[in-house]
Amino acid sequence: MEQESLSPESILEILNGHQRTATLKAAIDVELFTAIQEGCHETAALAKRCQASERGIRMLADTLTLLGLLQKNSMEYRLTPESEKFLVKTAPTYVGGTVDFMLSPPMYDGFRRLTEAVRTGKTALKDQGTITDEHPEWVTFARAMIPMMMPSAKWIAEYVVSQSWPVDKVLDIAAGHGIFGIEIAKRFPKANIVVVDWPNVLEVAMEQAQAAGVDNRYSMLPGNAFEVDYGEDYDVILVTNFLHHFDPQTCEGLLRKLHSALNEHGRVITLEFVPHEDRVSPASADFALVMLATTPAGDAYTFKELNSMFTNAGFGQSEIHDIPDCKEHVIVTPKN
Repeated sequence: MEQESLSPESILEILNGHQRTATLKAAIDVELFTAIQEGCHETAALAKRCQASERGIRMLADTLTLLGLLQKNSMEYRLTPESEKFLVKTAPTYVGGTVDFMLSPPMYDGFRRLTEAVRTGKTALKDQGTITDEHPEWVTFARAMIPMMMPSAKWIAEYVVSQSWPVDKVLDIAAGHGIFGIEIAKRFPKANIVVVDWPNVLEVAMEQAQAAGVDNRYSMLPGNAFEVDYGEDYDVILVTNFLHHFDPQTCEGLLRKLHSALNEHGRVITLEFVPHEDRVSPASADFALVMLATTPAGDAYTFKELNSMFTNAGFGQSEIHDIPDCKEHVIVTPKN
């Protein structure tokens, strides 16, 4: 039987991935999708609105059409449902701002030096990579990632409501933008939220709390999450997108501290990318490589590994939950 000939096209598409990234970034930078939403459909009008050359806009828009992010009829460009929902700057579901963090220097440089990281088993970035104390890019993250994190924050808040737990005191570890604690505060009018993060990042969280009208129940503990005195008697502790930055031993040390801060019936709610045991599924399993590129010892941990960390720190058995249309999972862990 004659063997089917193989094509290098799929390999070349991977190698050209950076070109697609640059294409989308350029469109976001010049606000091309927003311009089309405003009624600019032809090259000349788009060039004027985007303050760009007609030649450049034509080539950019045609490529976006090939990528499925625009439609072209005759000489006019139109948005697709996806670009209209997620790439128009005025849309409430706009995610274009995430480019500020996802292509920030540590993320970009970490992958540019990935070969070195593979050889050494840790990031090639200076100091501690993205876990360096008071890293300025966490402010970028806090501002850029709110739209991406909001569905998860709302899901967690609704989950807590559905459990009928007493929720009077909540601790939000590495709070960033703060929306996870804020969404709970919006649903529990008597709940007080305590947030931990670097001082410059907490300014962003307080802005969000003020905008949500919960700042009178919102207090800050600035500093290193491993060193700050949390206090005690928390009903819920939120640990969102944090454990993956560290090795298991470091994670267990943090979890022991959290265990002491919970009241008798308290729970930790963790948000993480959780690969299956094979580590190649689901698609989010590739997040482990992000940790290799940007941290000294971080990883994407399986549920078995996360549950082991919690039990070693004195907790009861964890349970894992899917979030609709989200690559991450929620792990809920009781104190006992």
